[in-house]
Amino acid sequence: MNRFALTSLSLAALGAAGVAHAQSSVTLYGAIDTSITYVNHAAGSNSLWSLGNTSNGNLSGSRWGLKGAEDLGGGLKAIFQLENGFNPSTGGLGQGGRMFGRQAFVGLTSDQYGAVTLGRQYDPLIDLVQGITADNYFGSAFATAGDVDNYDNSFRVNNAVKYTSPVWNGLQVVALYAFGGVAGSTGAEQSWSAAIAYNTGPFSLAGGYFYSANTQAGVGPRTTGWTSTSDGTFNGPINIGYETARSLAIARVAGQYVIGAFTMGLGYSNAQYTPDGSSVFRDKQKYNTGQGFLNYQLNPSMLLGVGYSYTRATGDTAASYNQVSIGADYSLSKRTDIYMTAAWQHASGETGDGAGGAIPAEASIGSYGYAGTNTQTIVNLGLRHKF
Repeated sequence: MNRFALTSLSLAALGAAGVAHAQSSVTLYGAIDTSITYVNHAAGSNSLWSLGNTSNGNLSGSRWGLKGAEDLGGGLKAIFQLENGFNPSTGGLGQGGRMFGRQAFVGLTSDQYGAVTLGRQYDPLIDLVQGITADNYFGSAFATAGDVDNYDNSFRVNNAVKYTSPVWNGLQVVALYAFGGVAGSTGAEQSWSAAIAYNTGPFSLAGGYFYSANTQAGVGPRTTGWTSTSDGTFNGPINIGYETARSLAIARVAGQYVIGAFTMGLGYSNAQYTPDGSSVFRDKQKYNTGQGFLNYQLNPSMLLGVGYSYTRATGDTAASYNQVSIGADYSLSKRTDIYMTAAWQHASGETGDGAGGAIPAEASIGSYGYAGTNTQTIVNLGLRHKF
C-alpha cells in the first residue's frame, strides 16, 4: 500500500499533540474498497443487488489511519497507530461504530528486541497466518463459511498487550494477552494468543492459537450473547447460535509456496465454541476447515485465483459447507485496481438456532452475513483505491 509521510509538519501545527520532533514522522494512509454486489439467496430465497455496503470490504476493508514513530536513540523508537474503518457507501463508522475500530495502540519497538504495543490490536494469527492465505489476495469471497475461525479478520482485541519479535533468519513470533478487566475474576473476558511463522525464499509456513473468554457464568442462560475483549466472529446463520459460548478457541496453520507466476497455498483451522451453565446450548461446537488456493500472475497487472474451502461442524449440531471461489484483480496503477470475485457455497445438515434447538443449515459466504437457503452465490465487481 502506498503511503505518504508527513515528515515536515511544523511544531506550531502539531506541538499540542507532541508528535513533531527532529527524528519523528507521521504517516497518513488509507484504502477505499467498494463494489456492485449480487447475492442470490441473500434473505431466504430472495436475491439482492447492492452497492458493497460494509466496512469489511471485499479485498480490503475501507479505512484511513495515522501511524508514527519517534526515534529515541540506540535503535529504540516510540510508535503509535490509529486506524478507522468506515462504510464507503454511507460514510458510517465500522466495527460497531468505533472511531478507531480497526486499530488503536501505542508502544515501543527495538531493532534488537522487537516491539511491545498496548491497545486495540490484531491478534497474532492475523499478523502471521492471514498473510499467506487466499484472504490476503482476494478477501472475503475466499474466506471460511461464516468466518467461524476469523479467517477474514472479523474481530480485533481490546485491552491487549502484544509482543512482536524481530525476524531471526526467517523466523518470527508474536504473543498477545488482553486483560478482561472484571473485578474479582481475572479470567473473565480475557483473551490470549500466540503464533509463529517461518519465511524463506518461496516457502512460508505459519501457525498459532487464539483463546477468548466470554462473561462469567451467571444464573440462567446468557441473553446478551458475546461480551469479551475480542469482538467475536458472529457474522450470520452458521455460528450465531453459539454466541453465548463460555469461550472461543481457534487453532490455525497455513503454508504457501511460490513458483514462477504461480502461488499455491493450503490451510487448516479448528474453531471450538465451548458452553457452560449460562450458555443456551449444551455441547461443544467444533468447526474443522480445510482450504486451498492457486493464484496465477498472468502479467504484471493481472492476478487470477481460484480457491476451495470445506468446513465440517460437529458437536452440538452437525453440518457441512462446501465453497468454491474465483477472483481476478487488475491493477490500473500502483494505487488503484479493479476486481471481480465470486463464490458459491452449499450447506447441508443442521446448526444451532440460538435457543438450544437446531434448524437446517444455511449457506453464508465468508463474513458477509447473508442468511439464505442451503445454497448461495455472491459476485462482486469492485474498485479499490489506496492512498
